Amino acid sequence: MKKKMIKKIPQFKNEDEEFEFWSTHSTADYIDNFKPVQFDLSKLKPSTKTISIRLPESMIGELKKLANKRDVPYQSLLKILLGEKLREESLQI
Repeated sequence: MKKKMIKKIPQFKNEDEEFEFWSTHSTADYIDNFKPVQFDLSKLKPSTKTISIRLPESMIGELKKLANKRDVPYQSLLKILLGEKLREESLQI
């Protein structure tokens, strides 16, 4: 079996040049499917931030009931409702 020669990907000056190149070339000629690719994800930051908020137990109870009716976790529902209200308020400004 003849081994396929993997071509080196050229350096591009800008995205337009890269787009033009990949429009006329196959990635199969430039990627070795048998060679593992290493990714460094250690510097990724989560897009959310954990906060602590005190709410009346009755409010949490109502939130849980509503979340149960919608079949979503109550914390997810809280984020949805808060997001909707923030969008509503920002439109009024």
